[in-house]
Amino acid sequence: MTIFNYIACILLIVLGLYAVCTQKNLLKTIIGLSIIDYGVNLLIVSTGFNDGGSVPVYQMSDLLNGVSAQFFVDPVPQALTLTSIVIGACVNAMSLAIVVMIKKKYGSINVDDVRRLRG
Repeated sequence: MTIFNYIACILLIVLGLYAVCTQKNLLKTIIGLSIIDYGVNLLIVSTGFNDGGSVPVYQMSDLLNGVSAQFFVDPVPQALTLTSIVIGACVNAMSLAIVVMIKKKYGSINVDDVRRLRG
């Protein structure tokens, strides 16, 4: 199952990069950046996955019996992913607000039409 997650991560990141590099529409570019963000989040969560692992909560009996830490899922990637999701939502909101302002000022969201921004 983990190999499938890594393949999905690579496909999402490549699809997002393709959208960012080939699209002239700013909204499609933002969607491509979001897809890259989803792929990276899936990659981070997949690295912290431990097949057959349990919740990383130690009890006193576990510590006395010498339970190995390899049976627990790493919580750090989950925390990083949660932070990344919040940051990604804020970046998307700011990007869409900038696109709305570009549409108001120039009447288009096509990159070629907006190229006249050269100071």
